[in-house]
Amino acid sequence: MLRHLPGLLLLLWPLLLLPPPTPAAPGPLARPGSRRLGMRGPAGSPGRRPAPAAPTGAPYSGTGQPGGARGAGVCKSKPLDLVFIIDSSRSVRPLEFTKVKTFVSQIIDTLDIGAADTRVAVVNYASTVKIEFHLQTHSDKQSLKRAVARITPLSTGTMSGLAIQTAMDEAFTVEAGARGPTSNIPKVAIIVTDGRPQDQVNEVAARARASGIELYAVGVDRADMESLKMIASEPLDEHVFYVETYGVIEKLSSRFQETFCALDPCALGTHQCQHVCISDGEGRYHCECSQGYSLNADMKTCSAINKCALNTHGCEHICVNDRTGSYHCECYEGYTLNEDKKTCSAQDQCAFGTHGCQHICVNDRGGSHHCECYEGYTLNADNKTCSVLSKCALGSHGCQHICVDDGAAAYHCECYAGYTLNEDRKTCSAIQEARRLISTEDACGCEATLAFQDKVNSYLQRLNAKLDDILGKLQENESGQIHH
Repeated sequence: MLRHLPGLLLLLWPLLLLPPPTPAAPGPLARPGSRRLGMRGPAGSPGRRPAPAAPTGAPYSGTGQPGGARGAGVCKSKPLDLVFIIDSSRSVRPLEFTKVKTFVSQIIDTLDIGAADTRVAVVNYASTVKIEFHLQTHSDKQSLKRAVARITPLSTGTMSGLAIQTAMDEAFTVEAGARGPTSNIPKVAIIVTDGRPQDQVNEVAARARASGIELYAVGVDRADMESLKMIASEPLDEHVFYVETYGVIEKLSSRFQETFCALDPCALGTHQCQHVCISDGEGRYHCECSQGYSLNADMKTCSAINKCALNTHGCEHICVNDRTGSYHCECYEGYTLNEDKKTCSAQDQCAFGTHGCQHICVNDRGGSHHCECYEGYTLNADNKTCSVLSKCALGSHGCQHICVDDGAAAYHCECYAGYTLNEDRKTCSAIQEARRLISTEDACGCEATLAFQDKVNSYLQRLNAKLDDILGKLQENESGQIHH
């Protein structure tokens, strides 16, 4: 770098010797109260200066545009009834008048032209006034711009007051294409002049403003600033423009584009909608919520909808709300949720083994079941477990002849008539068998016979005792039955 420094100094030395530039003097009429950019005025006027762009990551916008600098989708011209009032007096040279027409065409290019959007008319004036075309004449940009290009100067005089009065009486009428007061479409007039009015413009402009027409005044070169202030609407610093020559008037077209801009809060990200911002046009918008949410009373934030309460869930049995504003379906006990996640089918709980029945599970219709018990058992109060009803009925008592129940779980054995209960209290022996043994015994007087007889006698004694016992019980039973 150092070895190239001498060469650079030789190249720059002639420039360093030049005197510093003299600041350009302001134009003769550039004074306080005028500016080069107008912002939208009070309520009912076309536009305000756009707000700062929203940071990246703003909530979703219904326009599909991210928040950011003004551009396509952010700024859309508001519908207007717009009348240009252009000075074509002798002081405006032909080339300068061409510049004015270019200025008008460039503003038209920035607007949305159409019967439902902005309508444009042009009033040409000098010492006389001519309405070049009305608001209803052209409904597209190309035909408008061709009509503007055909306008020719009127040459003499500067009757600004007469031009404003003509615009008010003939251009801003419903018959000429202006929309009525119920439409809320702003009425705007832009007057372009380079001289001092030769008539009383103050009172006419005041009547125009009082009728609802918003007046912008553009002064060029020798224009009288005081007259511009008398014409324009308040605040003056937003409605009075000045350029030094017609050569730079075209630069104002982009500034009028901003003036007539209807900002899209959705695209700017200034809407404060919690979920979705929907642009309604003309700078208006409304908020909506994602599916499963409803808009709160503040018309900006959202709350989860209780879809189960709305009864639109489609669940066959049970709807359960989830925290996210969604829901899921469940089924009654004994049912299972089908693949559609809404309907239910009955379960076979007996087959699943989840029934809890001690003995027998019986499936019922509708996915339910009940418990039953084996023979000789009864179902307990819990409807699941079983208790013995009759041990004799169970067949496991072991009695050879007769089983007699003595309660829920007790019993005893008895024998048929002609039999006696053995010592095991279950089996029975026939009484006639003992007697048969005695009759067939050999009557021999041998010791063996005597011993056998003694044995038989002893047996008979025991047998008689048992018979007496049985007879006693029978008598007791008979006496008990008589009492009953």
